[in-house]
Amino acid sequence: MREIVFDTETTGLSPAEGHRIVEIGCVELINRVETGRVYHAYFNPERSMPPEAQAVHGLSELFLSDKPLFSDSVEDLLDFLEDSPLVAHNASFDFAFLNYELGQCGRLHVGMARMIDTLALSRAKNPGAKHSLDALCSRYGVDRSHRVKHGALLDAQLLSQVYVELTGGRQIGLLLREEAEDIAAALTPGSSFTPPVAPMPARPHHASQEERERHAAFVATLSDPLWANGPMALERAG
Repeated sequence: MREIVFDTETTGLSPAEGHRIVEIGCVELINRVETGRVYHAYFNPERSMPPEAQAVHGLSELFLSDKPLFSDSVEDLLDFLEDSPLVAHNASFDFAFLNYELGQCGRLHVGMARMIDTLALSRAKNPGAKHSLDALCSRYGVDRSHRVKHGALLDAQLLSQVYVELTGGRQIGLLLREEAEDIAAALTPGSSFTPPVAPMPARPHHASQEERERHAAFVATLSDPLWANGPMALERAG
């Protein structure tokens, strides 16, 4: 099963107030294993950057001034998303911005049926606990030491690990990344693919010559062993 974990950075809290997406990061999962395929882009929002938003993600108007518009990159983004389920933290926020930008480009909205919200999953699994991405990383042992500010791709990569833990833990993805990439390549429509199983190494079942000689010497020391009198003696002893 293919899923996309994604995150956005924006100029503010609501597209209804004129705010825009300035960064998006997407991570591909196949059967809950990262394949290594990602999509990442910055966008020129064609508006000012509020100081409070810049304090969160560190993206300035100057930095974004030479970046493409969302409409310039929408085809590449949609090609990456395909029709896969989309995983996000507080997903209604990211979906609202994504669908606003798609609407501005004259594209169809992403259906809410595709939305998987890790915030809702966390609240259901750990009621009363903290549910921020930082808190979830701490709870599930996901290393976030390199997260100084919010970043769409970094946060999507952290969230992908958290999502695996929220939905069953690492035991559901016992394949190495290289194996996941093989699966991703093989999972085309109409194909059937069975992950390769590594052969078990042969075990040395046979006793050595020295061990057989030691065993024979030990047996020779036994007096009147049961097996010396045949099967009937064993039956009576039982």
